[in-house]
This record gives sequence, structure tokens and C-alpha cells, in this order.
Amino acid sequence: MSEDSKSLFMNDIKYMISGDSISKGVIYDEVRSKYVILEDNYVSLLQKKLIGAVHNTARFGNTLIKGLGNLKKDIVKDKPNIVLIEYGGNDCDFNWNEIADNPDAEHSPKTDFNVFEKMLTEAIQFLKNQQITPILMSLPPLNADSYFKWVSRNDPEAEKNIMKWLGSVTKIYWWQERYNSTILKVSELTKTKYIDVRGAFLEHPDFTKFLCSDGIHPNRDGHRIICDKVLEFIRNNYQFLLRDNGSLAFD
Repeated sequence: MSEDSKSLFMNDIKYMISGDSISKGVIYDEVRSKYVILEDNYVSLLQKKLIGAVHNTARFGNTLIKGLGNLKKDIVKDKPNIVLIEYGGNDCDFNWNEIADNPDAEHSPKTDFNVFEKMLTEAIQFLKNQQITPILMSLPPLNADSYFKWVSRNDPEAEKNIMKWLGSVTKIYWWQERYNSTILKVSELTKTKYIDVRGAFLEHPDFTKFLCSDGIHPNRDGHRIICDKVLEFIRNNYQFLLRDNGSLAFD
């Protein structure tokens, strides 16, 4: 890319974030005992570091099936150059209330494992066909113990029934890891770059301190970890898109 075309590209660059509550910036407020939007979430922090406009279309509770439908409409309207794709946390989740009520029944995740892989591949191919650059994000690790307590609502009966169905709390981590591995597999098969968010958390011996008490949503410091990892990725691949060399969120 020539310097002139690069300059023109930079002036008009548009980014879109397609994802779930993590990208929406949702955290659990311990004081108010409810979910709130963190003002300095990773997307907001990125906007201050990147040249161009960031449109965050992430929604609380989004699965890939819901998100892909909205993504197709959103890109027609906004025509972004780069789309950051962040899904899997809700897709791999179950209806834990139904499991607690009937642990002997069969229960399926919100998005079937094979459907998740198929639709993620479809989303990437769709974007590439539109001359849009897709970038995948791996999943932050979860705290299985905290998440188990969260979904069982500290109800002994629910805990007993969920455990009967689950077999082991560590299975929660394993199941989410399967979906994360699928993201990496799709990245390799489609030759699509991905940002190793999971690796950034796991660099810390106690990554759980970067998660909310629900065990799954990154807290304020967790969002800074995500932002810094995204900035590192952009610095290594698209440095010309950064303002002031893209200093870290902790600066």
C-alpha cells in the first residue's frame, strides 16, 4: 500500500465490533448487585487509541446465530473495513435452571458445537466476500468454581442437581475450552488472524482476579488486559492504524 493510499485509507477507516456482553462492556457491580456497562470497557479504550471510527454492535446475551443475522444488516449500513468477531461465551452456555429442575434429561447448549463452527466459518467467508477484514478473538478463560456457584444461585438443591448432570465442576472449563479451540481451528482453516485474549489472561498465575464474581465476565482490569492484547495485535499487524504508537491501556 502506497503512503498516499494508506493516508486516504486511514482517514476513512471504520471498525465494527460484533460480539456479546464482553464486548458490550458488561460487568457485575458488586455494590449495586447488578450488571452494568463499564464506561472504560475495552472497546471504549480502543477507540481512544485507534485512527478511525469504532462501531460497537455487541449485545448482551448475543449468540453467534443472533449476531450473524445482525452483522449482515449492520455491514450493509456501515460498510466497515475491519470487523472484530467475539463470540462463544453464550453459545457454549446451557439453561442452568432447566438442568437444576430436571438433571436426568438431555440438555443442549445455546448453540450446538458443530453449528458454532459452521456459522463462524460462514461469517468469515461472508465478510471476506465483501472485501472486509475479519479478525477473531479467543475467549477469556472462566472461573469454573465461581460460575458454578453463580448458575446454581447458592441453592443447595440446585447445586446437587446441576452437579448430578455435570459430573464435575471442571467440566465447565473444559466445555468452554472446546468452543475456544473451535475458534482457533476456524482461524487456521480460513487463514483468518485471531487475537489471543485467552493467552493474555493465562499469562497471569491467578487470572481469576480479572473476572467478576460471576466467574465469566472480565472486570475493569480484565478489560484493560483485552485492550492491551488487541493493541499489541494491531501494533504487530497494522501499526499505521494507531494513534501515538498505541500506548497501553495501563499507561
